[in-house]
Amino acid sequence: MSFTSWDVFQKNSRKSSCISTPDMENNKILRLAKKILWLFFAFFWMIQTASGETILQTSRGGVTFQIKTIAKGLGVPWGMVFISPDQILFTERNGKIGILAPASGKIIRISGGPKVMHSGQGGLLDVAVPPDFKQGGWIYFTYSKEQKGKGVTALARARRKGNRLVALEDLLVTRSASSTGRHFGSRIAFDGAGHLFFSVGDRGVRPNAQNLSTHAGSILRLDLNGNVPEDNPFVHQTGALPEIWSYGHRNPQGMFYDKNQQRLWSIEHGPRGGDEINLILPGLNYGWPIISYGKEYWNPFPVGEGTEKEGMEQPVKFYVPSIAPGSLLVYSGKAFPDWKGNLFAGALKLTHLNRVEIDNTGRAITEERLLVGLRERIRALTESPEGWLYLSTDSGKILRIRPQ
Repeated sequence: MSFTSWDVFQKNSRKSSCISTPDMENNKILRLAKKILWLFFAFFWMIQTASGETILQTSRGGVTFQIKTIAKGLGVPWGMVFISPDQILFTERNGKIGILAPASGKIIRISGGPKVMHSGQGGLLDVAVPPDFKQGGWIYFTYSKEQKGKGVTALARARRKGNRLVALEDLLVTRSASSTGRHFGSRIAFDGAGHLFFSVGDRGVRPNAQNLSTHAGSILRLDLNGNVPEDNPFVHQTGALPEIWSYGHRNPQGMFYDKNQQRLWSIEHGPRGGDEINLILPGLNYGWPIISYGKEYWNPFPVGEGTEKEGMEQPVKFYVPSIAPGSLLVYSGKAFPDWKGNLFAGALKLTHLNRVEIDNTGRAITEERLLVGLRERIRALTESPEGWLYLSTDSGKILRIRPQ
């Protein structure tokens, strides 16, 4: 369990409250002094948080780190990626794009992004670049696109020229049309071997996730030009869309390719409980909505037929109650050696940074919940070249975690 200097203060206060004197008036004065000190500390802590000053925390196992606000006032920063050691390219769900200089907090606005359907959970979603990205190279986006009055998830790419995007093109406008404003996904990941993956939610229509004739409820795989690789699992299956890599997903808003272990991970929202971390393999069915660890929103009954069924995959980890995961990252840096290989997910509903230790077989060992005291809906995660973590919040902030 993480703690802050606030927790230390509380512990010391409780310890001090055991002190007694024979003089009752002195006791009253002592209690009043403690209250004044407590209020002063609380006010000082809030001022620090609001002004972006550094806050120290320590994780289980003794990893001490500092967290600092480096940008604020943004419109739900949804995706983030480093395009150089000193530049973060980020998207906002309202369709805006910016480049943040982490050292100074300066933001440059970028024009020419895709026209998004900004409604419900839709808008401009993820942004990603290939591992070998160089300035002027292709930048990839996912976004919700209007199509005949309905919303679909689309994958696009563009190049940056100065402060604008050029050569913008859709690579795939998915077959996922729905009038709901829910479950667009969507994250992008690269395997470093010429392929990209991107996730699409079930669009709020549960049967979609078991239907191979729609992209909804699936993770898709393409080459970097938007073509279907010949070794995709459903290329030769009649009635199945060839872009599908895996299916049976509800709403995967976190996905990450671990280049060291060559594993594709995803994390998805369950209904009322049943968020899942999955290790994604080609052609497999991850069960939604036939099996789930979640319950219905409108009654206390489980979703589907149970939690297991032959031919359907079990999650590496599930969460009850839901944490509402909005992102996923496998830590690979040197700044926090004790965290190497750990999974990190931003929790929206339960407002924390979720850390999960994974063994060499891909089994979840332990979980830790960091930054609980910030009470922020954590949306996107990215890692800097030096191994620092950056996270965005639905309140419009970008925060940095670095060693103390």
